[in-house]
Amino acid sequence: MTQDIVVGVDGTEEADTAAHWAASEARLRGGGVCLVYARETWPGPPALLKAQETEAAWAGDMLARTADELRTRCPGLRVTTRLASSGPVSALVAAAEAADLVVLGSRALIGGAGYLVGSVGLAVAGTADCPVVLVRGAVDEAEPVGPITVGVDVEEASSDAVMGFAFEEAARRRTGLTAVHVLRLPFYAMFGPAVVPDLRMTVAPDFERSLENLLAPWRAEYPGVRVTASVVLGSAGRELVRMTDGTGLVVVGRRTRRSAMGAHTGSVAHAVLHHSRAPVAVVPHD
Repeated sequence: MTQDIVVGVDGTEEADTAAHWAASEARLRGGGVCLVYARETWPGPPALLKAQETEAAWAGDMLARTADELRTRCPGLRVTTRLASSGPVSALVAAAEAADLVVLGSRALIGGAGYLVGSVGLAVAGTADCPVVLVRGAVDEAEPVGPITVGVDVEEASSDAVMGFAFEEAARRRTGLTAVHVLRLPFYAMFGPAVVPDLRMTVAPDFERSLENLLAPWRAEYPGVRVTASVVLGSAGRELVRMTDGTGLVVVGRRTRRSAMGAHTGSVAHAVLHHSRAPVAVVPHD
């Protein structure tokens, strides 16, 4: 049986958008949605205990209202709710252990500077054992449609988890997929074009062949997915963001290494999370 998609909700418009996107995604997958609201436990004076009880009542009403909205939007959708008291990050990461996907919302920064993912979103995306999707936009735009863009590193042979997720999403949506490998600028590029040879003419063909070789088995497994391979020169995060206009979902990977410093998404995923206009899926891999 397909596991639920877990959605972190808190009553904000961004969370509502994430919940509606998750409901439509669950319909494509033939699964359900689990709405999770996490609150901190407040031991102490009666006034704090009373505030906790009031928050629990509000959260219960908010969860029920959001669940009803999703059932109206997607008739027949299985929606469950969970009120957790272990804190947002730990509650969502724990829920992710039995889920196929975690979906969270993020809001736009003032002045078009990007999107505010927030500490909870970054921590969950950098820790959860399943893919995490950060959704932008408004509720009426919350549909998992449009082509897929996946960041590929042919030098490290991008993992089956990342490629499999991207191709499955493209197949579900019956849309195309663009696989992008970004050639990193060498150190001496800072000295200007007179010193830097035309790297695209000299090394890009080798990377293009490597990318095509990497994609070959996936093309064979998903013959209905239209695949475009692209090798570009520049900063990986910046180039991926630039290529995501009109994209329905951006897929990036992160290594599952555990760090003493806490959650870690990697510099490329971090840049895409903060600047892509499209929803971003962060897929953990070895």
